[in-house]
Amino acid sequence: MTNGPRSLITAWVEAFNHRDVEALAAMYSEEAVNHQVAEAPVVGREAIRAMFSAGFAATEMVCIVENLFEDGEWAILEWRDPLRLRGCGFFQVVEGQIVFQRGYWDKLTFLRLHGLPIPQR
Repeated sequence: MTNGPRSLITAWVEAFNHRDVEALAAMYSEEAVNHQVAEAPVVGREAIRAMFSAGFAATEMVCIVENLFEDGEWAILEWRDPLRLRGCGFFQVVEGQIVFQRGYWDKLTFLRLHGLPIPQR
């Protein structure tokens, strides 16, 4: 699909910004784990596909790359969005597919910026 983690994540950002759930899902291995630390880990390509589908149905998300680094089988993405939310993602890429992703961002700020309900404890 691509030559390395950096180029794969560049394609991931493009697919994300086009809300292309199928292209995004195809970038993950069958047993991949996507752990956005504000949420429970999502395991498996089909569950990751469903996560993106639900996310794009609920909000208008855009990823603007601030920095993108590659170190071995890892890509590190520092991002922002037009609403000034910022975050960072770590992607482990093996044999051209994402096998693990961890993302850090402020869930409360995300919910407020998108006018979504804030869960009560």
